[in-house]
Amino acid sequence: MASIVPVWGSKNKLFCLFRAPASLGFTRFLGFVTMYYAFPLLAVIFWAGNTVVNKLTVGVIFPAEIGFYRWLFAAAMLTPVLLRPTLRSWPVVKANMGKIFVLGVLGMAVYQSLAYFAAPKTTATNMGIVLALMPVMSLVLAILTLGHRLTFGAVVGSLFSFLGVLIVITSGDLTTLTKQGINGGDAMMLVAVAAYAIYSTLLKKWQIPLPAMQLLYAQVLVAVVVLFPLFAVSPQAGLNSDNLPLVLFACVFASIGAPLAWMTGIKHLGPSRTTVFFNLVPILTAVIASVMLSEKLGLHHFTGGGLTLFGVLISQWWTRPFRAKA
Repeated sequence: MASIVPVWGSKNKLFCLFRAPASLGFTRFLGFVTMYYAFPLLAVIFWAGNTVVNKLTVGVIFPAEIGFYRWLFAAAMLTPVLLRPTLRSWPVVKANMGKIFVLGVLGMAVYQSLAYFAAPKTTATNMGIVLALMPVMSLVLAILTLGHRLTFGAVVGSLFSFLGVLIVITSGDLTTLTKQGINGGDAMMLVAVAAYAIYSTLLKKWQIPLPAMQLLYAQVLVAVVVLFPLFAVSPQAGLNSDNLPLVLFACVFASIGAPLAWMTGIKHLGPSRTTVFFNLVPILTAVIASVMLSEKLGLHHFTGGGLTLFGVLISQWWTRPFRAKA
């Protein structure tokens, strides 16, 4: 299996070098590398597709319904495989029950469900571009709470990304913020992204000693429990031929397939190389939405989306410390 070996050479600026075992031919090695890059690409395709699915749910199923059914079906699919291993890890689960509950609420219940409530009030393209703020928000929180160093890229990138999102949610007219405020759907997406950024930060901070899939399974169970009361008191359309495919897509591809593909990418490529793929989410969302929903892209989408992506890339690649050490 190919490995990624860090190289800190002074003559060239290579930060990562793929090194194949001597017994592995170059063609075969190239195939392995291509396969590994396919995993994060699949994950972002699933997530972008799910953003469009969020919009397709409008009028065919209520937000509280799909939010609950998505995680209920995911729990049903994961239980035969993960229940016993998770029970064997019960001492660890019990010791971290409060943390797992918070992660489940933020990352599964709040983040995912708010997108369904936002869908009737905004476009899938807007939702995708707002999602592009997530890496920058996560970076800022990591600097504030995890002791990561403040970099020029984090400061400049945050400003560009924030300006880009403002252009998108105001349709290019920033004065509407003072006249009308932010669209309700876009505001919900901003809260959802903030919740997931906090989730990602806490996940790194707490480092719960559970295998990734067991931790995911535990959070899915939390989401089922937390979302049930809202599901019980909300209006219901019931499952039918119109909405069941949407629920199944959200369950199989967005809830299970995407996290699995993402974690596989991190395992083989490392977090820094994998995270870059998240920048494709707004682009893929806009493409899928234009095809499936006939959403028209305006100048504010290209301008705001471009600024947001530029800010994210700057924040990741410009790593010069903001303040030099004394």
